[in-house]
Amino acid sequence: MAYLLRTLILLMVLSILLTISIAHGFVDIGFGHIKIAIISYLFTIFAQAFVMFYFIGVAKLILNIYQALIHETNLEELFEQAPEDLTPYIDTTKKMVMDTKRCKRQTIPWSILIIVIGMVAFLLGGAHDTNIVEKTTHSGVAYGFILVSFIGFFRQWHYLKVSHITLRKIKGLFEIPDAQM
Repeated sequence: MAYLLRTLILLMVLSILLTISIAHGFVDIGFGHIKIAIISYLFTIFAQAFVMFYFIGVAKLILNIYQALIHETNLEELFEQAPEDLTPYIDTTKKMVMDTKRCKRQTIPWSILIIVIGMVAFLLGGAHDTNIVEKTTHSGVAYGFILVSFIGFFRQWHYLKVSHITLRKIKGLFEIPDAQM
């Protein structure tokens, strides 16, 4: 899943770069930058929503496992035969809970910021098209959106790797099948 999400955010950044290139006249594909911006922004919302849900889901899964271990409930879902001493499992899972919380904390604000600033840039583009705001206003917010998108892209890229490795460790620890979340 992390590889799919990395592909989505890479395509998001490439679509933003294409929109910039068309707006500045570097590339001509037969469509104006406004039409490409609509598609790029909708794809950005789609990709960022998936990224947020991935981090929320991984953190929730590992937290649920940790809760089951410390309360010693539903252990049959984790073990065929539960061991007497759960301390090593609890300690390992607690570290994974902290890792996934950090991943979630480090990426979701960037996703929200990308969506909000992109929306403002998109709306200001429409306002500029109808002569309500100056071009510099739209351009300034659009450049801010580009900057936030690039920073968010690199942070998400890194933390997708961390979450993917953590998810692999927890599945290996409890022998959870790969197809099961």
